[in-house]
Amino acid sequence: MQESAHHDLHTLRDLLRYAVSQFNASHLSFGHGSDNAWDEAAYLLLHTLHLPLDTLDPFLDARVLPEERERFLALLERRIHERVPAAYLTGEAWLQGHRFKVDPRVIIPRSPIAELLTEGMEPWITDPESIDFVLDLCTGSGCLAVLAAIAFPNAQVDAVDLSEHALEVADENIEMSGLDGRITTHCSDLFASLPLCEYDLIVCNPPYVNSRAMENLPQEYRHEPTLALAGGDDGMDIVRKLLEQAPRYMSKKGLLVLEIGNEYQNFLNAFPDLDPVWLSTANSDDQILLLTREQLVS
Repeated sequence: MQESAHHDLHTLRDLLRYAVSQFNASHLSFGHGSDNAWDEAAYLLLHTLHLPLDTLDPFLDARVLPEERERFLALLERRIHERVPAAYLTGEAWLQGHRFKVDPRVIIPRSPIAELLTEGMEPWITDPESIDFVLDLCTGSGCLAVLAAIAFPNAQVDAVDLSEHALEVADENIEMSGLDGRITTHCSDLFASLPLCEYDLIVCNPPYVNSRAMENLPQEYRHEPTLALAGGDDGMDIVRKLLEQAPRYMSKKGLLVLEIGNEYQNFLNAFPDLDPVWLSTANSDDQILLLTREQLVS
């Protein structure tokens, strides 16, 4: 669209319609907080105009200032031509109603484990106050560590990542949450540099994308750190190490909650003797599994 035609975009409704049309025409890939053009366009517009993210209707016919319009259109340009995910454009991501800072040092928070934590891991954990120690492996932005600390009010939470750059972001989010007294970050390759502890709950959203899928990732996902995505030929490289080492760091009643994304068949092939419980969330049925310490030891 020529710049002269931008002057025909007067209201939020105009800008929103234009953005959705441009997103659809450009065949963008979604999945970093929204799964469709409308939701993402509305989010970017409300963020740009500093309006409440859950209140669009009252403002739809409000006119925008020229500088507001240009600021929004500049975001659209980057989203369309550079394929930058919306969260990297705004510097934030929302998960279960909580805001987290994000940038290309970390993958964008979207793990469905967040939903399970918000529900207190019911029915697998019957008394959230009885949980003393929680471990978030491959913490990235620290989002799951923060949600775990909220869900289990008496727990000390350790947040582990191999990337020092990711932990810089995690530390910011932990401080922003006000829970920094209960969450400690560790730079470690899984358990390698972690003090011995008996965790009641370990959650992990590891790199699990298999090599063929990595080659075919949409451009949006290529803005995220490869270290946080690539899981080897079958996606199970990190998972193998995790399952082997985890029992030593679990209490007798300890639970492991592991996300494997679209690698369900690869997981079954790699671990034919394991019989995990598959946990369902609003948008997934075979992407998250639960194992007890007893299962892992045996």
